[in-house]
Amino acid sequence: MKKDLATIKDLSSKEIEEIFALTDKLKKDKAKFSKVLSGKTLALVFQKPSNRTRVSFDVGMYQLGGNSVYLAPNEINLGVRESIEDVAKTLSRYVDGIVLRTFEHKNVLELAKFAAVPVINGLSDFSHPCQALADLYTIREKFKKLKGLSLAYVGDGNNVCHSLLFACAKCGLNMNVGSPKGFEPSGTVLSDAGEIAKKQNSSVRLFNTSVEAVKGADVVYTDVWTSMGQEEESAKRKEVFKVFQINKELLKSANKNALIMHCLPAHRGEEITAEVIDGPNSVVFDEAENRMHVQKAILIKLLR
Repeated sequence: MKKDLATIKDLSSKEIEEIFALTDKLKKDKAKFSKVLSGKTLALVFQKPSNRTRVSFDVGMYQLGGNSVYLAPNEINLGVRESIEDVAKTLSRYVDGIVLRTFEHKNVLELAKFAAVPVINGLSDFSHPCQALADLYTIREKFKKLKGLSLAYVGDGNNVCHSLLFACAKCGLNMNVGSPKGFEPSGTVLSDAGEIAKKQNSSVRLFNTSVEAVKGADVVYTDVWTSMGQEEESAKRKEVFKVFQINKELLKSANKNALIMHCLPAHRGEEITAEVIDGPNSVVFDEAENRMHVQKAILIKLLR
């Protein structure tokens, strides 16, 4: 039976640990897995531009012995030039898996519904599962554990925040979210993640100030204030979010050697200062590299 990756909520705690264990092996011995997806092809269907998502999947597939085909927004014009159902059914005849980077999350679900091959969410307005898995893998690498740690997410309650909420809950991390009023994550996600967290003896908490959110945190995480598709709100968001910037002053409330994380691209001087993102506690580029390693593990799990 085919399996898709639409959100981290779809994964069990055991499946996440299996992905991380396989990632360990992939990083340790790249050559050992160089032919594991030989003859397999991955379609990269992108409605949004990308640096990390495209390159990490493209290179990752190559390192596993497979191929990838990039389909830019104007090549398919998903749901306009051709229905999502027809695209799913057609691509399923050609390729072994599909990565979709899109706007509306319903597009991921519809593509997965009609595709006969695994569909991976490369980003939607609701969820960014590959990013959050790479984030937690990076934390696990640095601390040698996940359970009992505390992650503070400061900023917009967006797709990355949603995925981190589910990932932290399933892996036993405590997660605090600090967002301005009106920009909090989905109430349903907070509720669902909170229920999952209870089973892991961890917590999910929401604050409307950044200082409360980062208090005692082992990891401090942020993202851009204005995501793609929200450009018209940019000026308003800069004003609302300015007191949610990750800077040296705010970090005084976190644990002394708290890791600094950002999913990138970063707007230095807005959501995070240059001295923090380039500072000794920043693991932003380790996090970016791990996108590829974790996604290779996901590809092996779903495509082999």
